[in-house]
Amino acid sequence: MDFHIIIPARFSSTRLPGKVLIDVAGKPLIQHVYERALGCGSKSITIATDHEEVKQIAESFGATACMTAIEHPCGTDRLSEAVEKLKMNDEDIIVNIQGDEPLIPPEAVFQTVKAMFDYPQAAMTTLCTPIVTKEEIFDPNIVKVALNKEGFALYFSRAPIPWDRTAFDIRKNAYFRHVGLYAYRAKTLKKYRNWISSPLEQIELLEQLRILWHGEKIHVSVIKDPLPPGIDTETDLARFRSRFDCTVA
Repeated sequence: MDFHIIIPARFSSTRLPGKVLIDVAGKPLIQHVYERALGCGSKSITIATDHEEVKQIAESFGATACMTAIEHPCGTDRLSEAVEKLKMNDEDIIVNIQGDEPLIPPEAVFQTVKAMFDYPQAAMTTLCTPIVTKEEIFDPNIVKVALNKEGFALYFSRAPIPWDRTAFDIRKNAYFRHVGLYAYRAKTLKKYRNWISSPLEQIELLEQLRILWHGEKIHVSVIKDPLPPGIDTETDLARFRSRFDCTVA
């Protein structure tokens, strides 16, 4: 199963400015992400960035880097520009690994890519995991997804979906947490940034809703456990750095 990885690496970040270049154990964070991606068996890996310093540092540790516009509102828009610049073929499979996710398991990447081959009608594939607490259902920072019988997404929302008119019961096996690892066909990405942003996307602030709104299919594979968290806060950064600490008694 041939596929390509593109790592969107936006320099600006509200909570951790310049986080893709933050040093962790002698390497910038983006290098940790890149080295993790090397273990996924992709045909190519490209770092798509909006900042010249990120490009230079990526190339210094042997990565291929592609400059993209600063204005992109989301990672999928950035990938859309990158596939055009890289002259990807329409049927190429592209995996989006975020530039702040240095712990993505290769197995999750393989599962996402496999679904692209198993479900050729899908414009995009992604993952979800069962919700195990009521608190997760009502947490707007946790994106929920409702599926049809074949595993295709009906809708993604920050709100509790499906809404239970009687009592929310996680034992009903109806509640799933979206996991933000994506694979796309290059032709979908080429169309993506030319599509208007849908009202649903703007309300929920969920980029995948643009794909559903324009009539395309998203297949969602269920995995047992959530993926390791990305680096969004100082706490996340400290937790990741602790993996490299060696304490001698």
